Amino acid sequence: MAGLYIHVPFCKKRCLYCDFYSNTDTTLKEAYVRALVREMELRKTYLKGEELKTIYIGGGTPSLLSPLELETLFDAIHRHFRLADDMEITLEANPDDINEEYVQTLRSLTVNRISMGVQSFDEEDLRFLNRRHTRMQAIHAVKICQEAHLYNISIDLIYGLPGQTLEKWKYNLAEAIRLDIPHLSAYHLIYEEGTPLYRLLEAGRVTPVSEEASLLFFRTLIDTLSSAGYEHYEISNFARPGHYARHNSAYWQGGKYLGLGPSAHSYDGGEREWNASSLSAWMEGIRSEKLAIQQEPLDMDTRYNDYIVTRLRTKWGIRLPEITSLFGEARAAYCLRMAKKYLEQGMLILREGDTLALSREGIFISDGIMSDLLFV
Repeated sequence: MAGLYIHVPFCKKRCLYCDFYSNTDTTLKEAYVRALVREMELRKTYLKGEELKTIYIGGGTPSLLSPLELETLFDAIHRHFRLADDMEITLEANPDDINEEYVQTLRSLTVNRISMGVQSFDEEDLRFLNRRHTRMQAIHAVKICQEAHLYNISIDLIYGLPGQTLEKWKYNLAEAIRLDIPHLSAYHLIYEEGTPLYRLLEAGRVTPVSEEASLLFFRTLIDTLSSAGYEHYEISNFARPGHYARHNSAYWQGGKYLGLGPSAHSYDGGEREWNASSLSAWMEGIRSEKLAIQQEPLDMDTRYNDYIVTRLRTKWGIRLPEITSLFGEARAAYCLRMAKKYLEQGMLILREGDTLALSREGIFISDGIMSDLLFV
């Protein structure tokens, strides 16, 4: 089983914090869709005929694609790939793109999961982040999906904004729970180089929240959602029972996937590939059939390190017998040796005698634990 990721690189405007590849010239959408269909033809053998279990259309802002453009896209997917019967098909959307007709189009194309970039239910936060929707548009978009029986909804929220208070953060979480949203991804604001937010930081016009406030926000996130019946199944992700993000969970568990569109990544179990982070370079590569792709074959050490970083961030953790099977007894022994101090400190737990997982407190220092377990 494998996954398909499609990157839609268009946004009406850039958010303050975002460093994903995107383009604000939406007149290029039609040409992009044609190139994407051609890329499917050129790369359909990458997964060696494996059945697709999940499709994730991300961005950018995929909800800027028109119904006709989406239909063209899905027709091509059905022509070029084998699809499982019980697929998860996710489309990322901006709340102000959602209306009744658009959701009906998604339902007709068998999209059964929607991921909304809400980021905040606070108007001041939304203005600061340069989001183009309002609080009420976000709430209305959720209700439109629910009324159309598209219940499998995920939203993104951001915390740690300059000047953010604990009361504001609790309010955001309360709104998500009140709306009965089954999946929530929450991320701390990051000051990525090259973004408008980073330039504000360099100019001294914004001040990051303190480390103490960041930890308090994260603890509040975990406690609030756990009390509301959500399972903390990955460092930044929470789900009600039966609502894990299957596509992302496959990433974290080493599944194969094909990425289409500019800047999209692929993985076939032996090497990583990524498309050029340029719409023009990507399209020229497709036109000339000399794809603008970089490749990285993965040696055993790199594959082991990838295993540690992806598995340990989830509730499923690291299975020592699997490390032995995949990477040999020496690396399994090394992993356990490096984990020993964290086990003694209670930052890691050993489940059923053979599975290392982060404890509640270990989650707060997960980056350091992962770093120490890597093979260098």
